[in-house]
Amino acid sequence: MNIMLASVTERTREIGIRRAIGAKRKQIILQFLIETVVLSTTGGLTGVSLGLLVPLMITWFSGMPTVVTVEGVLLPLLISAGIGIIFGLYPARHAANVDPIVALRHE
Repeated sequence: MNIMLASVTERTREIGIRRAIGAKRKQIILQFLIETVVLSTTGGLTGVSLGLLVPLMITWFSGMPTVVTVEGVLLPLLISAGIGIIFGLYPARHAANVDPIVALRHE
C-alpha cells in the first residue's frame, strides 16, 4: 500500500491533468488497481519461481522425489493478486478523489 500511496503522491500532477481533460474517477481507480495487481502478481511469480526451484534442488541434490501441484502454483498467484486488489483500493480511491485544480498546482 505504501508504494502505491507514494506513486499517487508523485503523480498528483498527472492525475490532475487526466481529470482536467475528462478522465472519470472510475478510470483513475482502474488504472491504479491494474498497476497494483501487476506489481503484486509479479511478486507472486517471483515467489512461485523460487518456490519451484527449491523442490528441484532438493530432488537434484538428495535424490528424494518432490511433488509440485498445480494448486501449489496457482493459489499463491491468486492470493498475491487478491492482496494487491485489497491493499490497492485505498490508494486508487485516493487518486480518484484528487481535486484537479489543486493537483495542477502541485509541483
